[in-house]
Amino acid sequence: MILCDIGNYRVDFFHDGKVWSMSHGEFSNYKPKEKIYYISVNQNISNRLKSLPNFVDIESYFELDTIYQGIGVDRVAACMAISDGMIVDAGSAITVDIMSNNLHLGGFILPGLVSYKKCYAQISEKLDVQLKPNVDLDALPQKTQDAVSYGILKPILMILKESCKDKKIYFTGGDGKFFSKYFENSIYDKTLIFRGMKRALKEKNLC
Repeated sequence: MILCDIGNYRVDFFHDGKVWSMSHGEFSNYKPKEKIYYISVNQNISNRLKSLPNFVDIESYFELDTIYQGIGVDRVAACMAISDGMIVDAGSAITVDIMSNNLHLGGFILPGLVSYKKCYAQISEKLDVQLKPNVDLDALPQKTQDAVSYGILKPILMILKESCKDKKIYFTGGDGKFFSKYFENSIYDKTLIFRGMKRALKEKNLC
């Protein structure tokens, strides 16, 4: 069984414990013989896949206990994998969701690191600098690269630490491993969304 998570900028796959990715352009030429069970936040790609019989959209398979309106299917899938804890999917956006005893309490959304960097570059060419991942967050910066990096990372980390309370934090997404190093009570799991997808399929007796 091949699982597929179609995001805003790339497509991720899972099969037999292995994860791999391709661009949207590469995916447009992808013609698998196997059945693909997928979720998608890209409406254009979803519309194209509707006519392909070996692609199965499983969004309707999920049953998440929540009152949150408009939650994305990728966030739902990640939440389905965790019964208790805070889930941080750090990709093009940073989504944060809180689970307690299989109940989704709510969540919030921050821009991803690439979006923050673009925002600074639009303000001034002098602020168009590379993010410094090892910037000292305990001392006031003394140069522009440090100042921008500090300005991006410190607020994100502060709101995550404030939100998690005493819960374990589950990181996923392209920048998830980077953020997880700042928290002792964290787990980085690049398969989190796929584990939620497998749970939904299992509850429908499809795996």
